[in-house]
Amino acid sequence: MISSQPIVTRRLYITPPDFLFKTQLLPTNHLPPPMARRTRRKLLLQSESQTDADPPSNISFRTTKIRKISSTQKSDKPQISTPGGGDRTRAFPNQDGPVKSLSSSDVICTAIDHLRRSDPLLIRLLDSCESPNFKSNPPFLALTKSILYQQLATKAAESIYNRFASLCGGDAAVLPDAVLGLSPQQLRVVGVSGRKASYLHDLATKFIEGSLSNSSILEMDDETLLSALTAVKGIGVWSVHMFMIFTLHRPDVLPVGDLGVRKGVQRLYGLKELPKPVEMEKLCEKWKPYRSMGAWYMWRLMEMKEIVKDDGDLKMNTANGGGVVM
Repeated sequence: MISSQPIVTRRLYITPPDFLFKTQLLPTNHLPPPMARRTRRKLLLQSESQTDADPPSNISFRTTKIRKISSTQKSDKPQISTPGGGDRTRAFPNQDGPVKSLSSSDVICTAIDHLRRSDPLLIRLLDSCESPNFKSNPPFLALTKSILYQQLATKAAESIYNRFASLCGGDAAVLPDAVLGLSPQQLRVVGVSGRKASYLHDLATKFIEGSLSNSSILEMDDETLLSALTAVKGIGVWSVHMFMIFTLHRPDVLPVGDLGVRKGVQRLYGLKELPKPVEMEKLCEKWKPYRSMGAWYMWRLMEMKEIVKDDGDLKMNTANGGGVVM
């Protein structure tokens, strides 16, 4: 049923608050038009004159400052520092400073303790082997031996080196000038091949010219040393790694290309295949910063002819200590 009452439409007007306006005019509808206009003008003039006396609004507006962005402006973010003075290459765990060389028994004991804590699989091996005792020769003499011992059995290499040293005048006389003064024919008489003679001469030449020296070799970091020594004919990455470990006693060298170390890692972790260099790096990461010691124990592990699991002990049956003579 439709209602007969008229529909009343109401409009809702929303009036803004008075404090948003400086002027509020009084109603003038009751005045005649001319008087109303004059009254409005008068009220408007009075309100403008009182603008400065109006009380401030209770609502505060936060001003926004525009900052200039400069390319040289420093970031407000906190800087993250790393142990070892921010140099990540020297940020060794639990180390207050650069790791010392493996020349003292104290450092060797520290390295063994680190391996024991970082890799539980090494504990029985560490307990079964004697601690290493690294000996060293002057760098030039050690590099000379490295060249002479290449691809030879230990006894044959020792025999050739002894004759070579006698030709020079003894171990102390194995110096760049003396080696460069020996002709390929003289070296061939004592068992040194023509190719190795050229290697020895190239090594001696680099020492005489000054690109290498005993003192500079001791001061070079691992990467620089690797680059400098592999520039010598007959010296490859493996030879440099052995030189770093057994002559310079560098603590954190991992010879990823050494077959004995690779087999030791394979045996230690029960791998089906020999680990590749990238896998070696990952598996032995926990040994840092004493991977040289870890490699040394991998050689010892491979020298074990028989592993007897009796009361948790490993028994070694070897004729000698093994290792590389340098």
